[in-house]
Amino acid sequence: MSTGKIGVTTENIFPVIKKFLYSDHEIFLRELVSNAIDATQKLRTLSSFGEFKGELGEMNVKVSVDKEAGTLTVSDHGIGMDASDIEKYINQIAFSGAEEFLAKYKDTANSIIGHFGLGFYSAFMVSKKVVIRSLSYKEDAKAVEWSCDGSPEYEMKEIEKEGRGTDVILYLDDDSKEFLEQARIDTLLKKYCRFLPVPVISGKEQEWKDGKYVDTDKDRVINATEPLWTKKPSDLKDEDYLRFYHELMPGNEDPMFWIHLNVDYPFNLTGILYFPKIKSNIDIQKNRIQLYCNQVYVTDQVEGVVPEFMTLMQGVIDSPDIPLNVSRSYLQADQQVKKISSYISKKVAEKLDKMFKDDRKAFESKWDDIKIFIEYGMLTDEKFYEASKKFFLLKDVEGAYFTLEEYRKLIEAEQTDKDNTVIYLYATDKAEQYTYIKDAQDLGYSVLLMDGQLDPHLVSMLESKIEKTRFVRVDSDIAERLIVKSDSKEAGLSPEQTDMMSTLFRTQIPEIEKTNFIVTFAQLSAEASPATITQNEFMRRMKEMAAMQPGAAFYGEMPDSYELVVNTAQPAVKKIIELASDALSAEVTPIRSEIETLNKEIEDARKAASDKKEQAPDLSEKESKVADLRKREEDIIRTYAAAQPNVKQIIDLALLQSNLLKGEKLNEFIRRSVSLLS
Repeated sequence: MSTGKIGVTTENIFPVIKKFLYSDHEIFLRELVSNAIDATQKLRTLSSFGEFKGELGEMNVKVSVDKEAGTLTVSDHGIGMDASDIEKYINQIAFSGAEEFLAKYKDTANSIIGHFGLGFYSAFMVSKKVVIRSLSYKEDAKAVEWSCDGSPEYEMKEIEKEGRGTDVILYLDDDSKEFLEQARIDTLLKKYCRFLPVPVISGKEQEWKDGKYVDTDKDRVINATEPLWTKKPSDLKDEDYLRFYHELMPGNEDPMFWIHLNVDYPFNLTGILYFPKIKSNIDIQKNRIQLYCNQVYVTDQVEGVVPEFMTLMQGVIDSPDIPLNVSRSYLQADQQVKKISSYISKKVAEKLDKMFKDDRKAFESKWDDIKIFIEYGMLTDEKFYEASKKFFLLKDVEGAYFTLEEYRKLIEAEQTDKDNTVIYLYATDKAEQYTYIKDAQDLGYSVLLMDGQLDPHLVSMLESKIEKTRFVRVDSDIAERLIVKSDSKEAGLSPEQTDMMSTLFRTQIPEIEKTNFIVTFAQLSAEASPATITQNEFMRRMKEMAAMQPGAAFYGEMPDSYELVVNTAQPAVKKIIELASDALSAEVTPIRSEIETLNKEIEDARKAASDKKEQAPDLSEKESKVADLRKREEDIIRTYAAAQPNVKQIIDLALLQSNLLKGEKLNEFIRRSVSLLS
């Protein structure tokens, strides 16, 4: 027997391993099984080169739990170790056996997984003592046992061992007794080892007997050694891809389509990515892509490996160019990882472009489900935006699809304003905005349907990308003013009438919480609606952005601002204007005349003081009188308007059209409508 100290540069490596090397203690099982797979694959490689001439025998890895002894054992029938190997690969922690092996057999040893060395020492995260029992494949090799209790000292002695390979025996510490439960071990093996290239045995198959499950004599293999992504796409059928998808994502409905990645230059990358159906914000879940390194599970935190927009996808990616012990900061900084990310983005764009070209009708049938991926990609990845411009589709309210180029050619003749800007009209809800859509269509305009979760952001991006382009929602103004082609006509009211009628309509608009209204007038066709409610495009967009971006909360707290546009050419409105002018002029005109006189006196006094560079005299009495007169004028108009059911009817019709008339006010409108019929 020999003793010695492990060759480490720190006084004690084990606290470092426990606290810093691995963030999650359960990872130890992945490391030990990976090392066992590594040793097994090494022996296969040596056998293929003729450097090992014996029988390979059973080439599997076994994980065994012994609750009574308090041990967990990982066993393999691989290359094994002798005393010199243990000295080199275990006692000298910084040395990596796999790296040396790869250098020698670099052309054929692609399946070597681990970096045997530090990975082994992850065992001490959960163990008070670790024992290695190993017999090398070399002729006349002596079996050895190595043990260590977590200090830099170790013991090593020769032993008798029947079979070639290595047993790593963990005497679990008191804080890690959970790993003596078979169910816990099975869960970890299914998470980290379900696709390893060598059979991994854990426990026994079970059968139902005498009202309960009992173990059989058959070993339970927990992994599929040839997962779908390792096979050639030409050898697979759709049902193979669908079956594999449901193994990965049990309970999900079928994906829309998938992309099989298979490249060996300039880096090695395989995998299958699925496009799931996303119906609502609730369905948008990330961390559905699993990252593997030579079939060993690494992480599902793949933001650095795949482009941001593709984190909405599901599936697997496998690359030996990404190390097992990977961190998010590493992924974000590593140049090779960035190349992989760019490649995946390129492959997705190529797949979508091919689908569009090969069968546009089928592509259009999928569009409503896949557009969230594509829009997310366009918003977050400049290269993907450039690639996707060819197949990105706009859909109009009639359900017809157009590429960006096709749609611009369709509308630019009719929908270019006086500043030579092409106006893209759009709706977000066909039912609620039906009247606005129809008014625009009656003028010969095309209207897009932009009802997606990311459409508000997409609209702003397209405006910045496509020159001389502006998107305008159909309810942001009356149809005649959506696309301004010339100077607008006057409303046909005198300043006095405008002021009076503005007060008349404004005072009858019902109060709606966090909502402001302004009243304007326009001379439209006599057949158009008597009044229409519109919402400013800029402010509405800001509030929509605020709902999606916490940083824009300022806009979200602002009240909604609407404009009531009254059509002075509509017969009912004309009549209201005529009757109001006749009924109110006698009372209102003298008040307005007095207000104008007082305002002129106030203005003259301030101007005289300014010219003399003196302080203005106290004008508060006159200003107060003006305020009183304005209130008196408004009260007169309000009282008159309250007795005119047609005024309220016109306002409520506009509110109803905009889905703003609800509850008690809606009931009042219905009652009034019935009474007006009698």
